[in-house]
Amino acid sequence: MSQTTVICFANNKGGSGKSTTCCNVGYSLAAEGNRVLLIDGDMQMNLTLSFFDDEKSLELAKSGKNLYTAIKEERDLTPFILPTEYEGLELIPSSTLMSSIEFELFPKWQRELILRQGLKKIRQSGRYDYILIDAPPTLGCWVMNIMCASDYLIIPVEASPWGLFGIANMFEFYEQVQRIAPDLKLLGIAVTKVNERKNYVKQTMETLNALEDVTLFSTYIHTDSTIEWSQDNSKPVMAYKKNSRAAGEYLQLAKEVINYVNR
Repeated sequence: MSQTTVICFANNKGGSGKSTTCCNVGYSLAAEGNRVLLIDGDMQMNLTLSFFDDEKSLELAKSGKNLYTAIKEERDLTPFILPTEYEGLELIPSSTLMSSIEFELFPKWQRELILRQGLKKIRQSGRYDYILIDAPPTLGCWVMNIMCASDYLIIPVEASPWGLFGIANMFEFYEQVQRIAPDLKLLGIAVTKVNERKNYVKQTMETLNALEDVTLFSTYIHTDSTIEWSQDNSKPVMAYKKNSRAAGEYLQLAKEVINYVNR
């Protein structure tokens, strides 16, 4: 039985590239021969839409075969796993009803640990090498659930004038979660949407490099129209255009993740 590593992608700043990074790192990990489960924890369903078209995603959102139902009913997550068309890669879809998940969690006993409990049998089974969880761009009980269920946190940060907005709050929240889940570790910051023709990119990098005790992944994800086209076709970048710049960068980032987890 192999050990399962759970990694969440979280940032309270919208537009940071969380879902895109989670999707493409997950696909790349599977392409490297790992067994991967992706969990869509965001009401926007972007991770689900990365693998299923609009019609199928809406059907899943309404069917009850999604994460919202599992958390609301405090169920084992195993029956909610769906195959994707890609070998070694499976998904638990989200629902637009996740918008009310904070309300559902509020009266529950040990509400911060419900996702961890729902993942217990899956982790114990050794079915996956990696479980990646996409969190919504908020800070609350649900994101605390996601982080408490994880071994590592990756914070995607957009290389833009507003990309660093709120990152101090993110670090404070991470420290709060560690009081409940002391084994949670910050794996690193992944810089996304890099356009080196823009002057502010250098400033963003300097600010991030100056952070103490925080790892900055050396692979940056540059702006690439292939990413948007792959999203429009409900495919990971590597599956859409394997030889694109973005595909190569996500694969390299995934290899860094593997190295950091195993160090």
